[in-house]
Amino acid sequence: MFTGIVQDIGLISCKKETDSGVFLEVKTQPDLLKDLKIGASLAVNGVCLTVVKFTEDCVSFDVIPETLRVTNLEFVSEGSKVNLERSLKFGDEVGGHILSGHISCKASSRLIKSKEETELVIECPEEWSKYILLKGYIAINGASLTIAKKTSNSFSVFLIPETLDATNLSQVSDGDLLNLEIDQTTYATINAAESLISKN
Repeated sequence: MFTGIVQDIGLISCKKETDSGVFLEVKTQPDLLKDLKIGASLAVNGVCLTVVKFTEDCVSFDVIPETLRVTNLEFVSEGSKVNLERSLKFGDEVGGHILSGHISCKASSRLIKSKEETELVIECPEEWSKYILLKGYIAINGASLTIAKKTSNSFSVFLIPETLDATNLSQVSDGDLLNLEIDQTTYATINAAESLISKN
């Protein structure tokens, strides 16, 4: 599990195709990898990946085709910046909200900047729109954020300076695909309510 509090912005230092998908190597701060173990979970742009190798400041993963299909890791290249978070340990503070690292979908995005604020607009796929609730939680590229606006086919979050500095969301270009993880409590509640309604 994760909390949606990005701990570092890593740099893709190697991406190469393998027989089983893609091998990814990410350069990061040594502090993030302290006491890391092979087989541990680490979120990369919100995607839960298994550590297969690491050095003092690099960590590596094997990414299977299904993960590439569902997430934006298909589109990263050497030099791309990715959000990183170590898995939650017992006793850690939950600063965001509980995440599984299992991406719901990827969605087109754009930034709207003004002197007063920075708005991130997401074109939400129709099948996921019912799980987007005003003031509810959403994880975008692994960052826990609060939904501030919603239309029939999009929603918005507002990014404070700290979020812009601590994540790769400040670099979003029009049309970039971002990873979305729907809040699991919202997902379960809405599905349960729909199931109950359909039975009555």
